[in-house]
Amino acid sequence: MADYQGQGIQSLIGDALRETSDLARKEMMLFKAELSDNVKTLLIGIGMIAGASIFAVAALILFTEALVKWLATVVGSEALSALIVGAVMAAAAVGLVLYGRSTMSAASLAPNRSIKSIQRDTQVLSEKVAG
Repeated sequence: MADYQGQGIQSLIGDALRETSDLARKEMMLFKAELSDNVKTLLIGIGMIAGASIFAVAALILFTEALVKWLATVVGSEALSALIVGAVMAAAAVGLVLYGRSTMSAASLAPNRSIKSIQRDTQVLSEKVAG
């Protein structure tokens, strides 16, 4: 009977090792998938900043001169109208950059689902060992 119990314990330990190995492999796959999603989000944020830069340059080239000249007729000074137009365009560019940067925050890169899953698995394994 003691020999049977020894085989039972060995079998349980073998099962536990296989399940732990399988669990670790699945957790690694989840981590890789989540990291891939986070990298995609980062690339989108970089694209937003690049788009904001292109928009700012195009706006400056295409509309600044015409807007400055029109505003100069309203305020009576081409220099003052140039300052007003420049300030508005700079504010728009800053707003786009800040929005793009906010999408790339470090918190959004953390693999939160993987961390929660590993914590949950650790708890279940410790309960099985204790139980």
